Amino acid sequence: MTDLWSSTRFSSRESVPSLWPEHFAGQPGKPAQVLLVDDDPHMRMVISQELLVDPRILLVAQAASVHEGRRMIDRHEFDVLMVDLNLGDGWGFELIEHMKSARPDAEAVVISALEDEQHALRAFELGATGYLVKNSWFGNFPQAVLQVVNGGASITPSMARRLLRKLEHGPSVQLPEPGAEEAEPLSEREKEILKIVAVGYTSAEIGERLNISCMTVNTHIKNIYRKLHVRTRAQAVNFAAHHGLL
Repeated sequence: MTDLWSSTRFSSRESVPSLWPEHFAGQPGKPAQVLLVDDDPHMRMVISQELLVDPRILLVAQAASVHEGRRMIDRHEFDVLMVDLNLGDGWGFELIEHMKSARPDAEAVVISALEDEQHALRAFELGATGYLVKNSWFGNFPQAVLQVVNGGASITPSMARRLLRKLEHGPSVQLPEPGAEEAEPLSEREKEILKIVAVGYTSAEIGERLNISCMTVNTHIKNIYRKLHVRTRAQAVNFAAHHGLL
């Protein structure tokens, strides 16, 4: 295990920041719940140890395969799925798809040794909101969980740079056209929230601006996804921009 991994772990619960805004998801009394799927027992230990010392996060279950992962997704309530892509009996993509079907409100964060843009784009296409490359993640896993449950995204900086360079030359993978099916009309509140999403605000920030809870904001966003037949915020904003909703 490299110093990079060990340096990112919290040494104790006292290391957790004491100041955490009450309107943010993930509180010591109501932690963000995580399901971890990775077939490498050493990596599962590293990630689980880091999550377990943060009272804002609850690790509800672990799995080591696609088969076990599907069973855990169906059995447990959780907010974030942290999943490796290259599992022994299949691909983590299958679990992201299954999660989005079984628990559409949950977020997915990929943790993978596969550092290439095509795998990352595929994960985002399926609805993932995070992509962390093993052995190069400079932050910590609790930070990634808390970012995505509060409406943000978490991407290893080196991967983010690779994706930006790729986009400069145009995408080489064909992504589905959002809104291919007829979209349902959005309510005035949903339009309002979508416009704020387009500016880049997180769910917590949107809730603060509109004086509603983060959970209510996320419910509106999920309704927007359903009505526009999209899976991610980027797709929703892209659809709205092309159809005069912004």
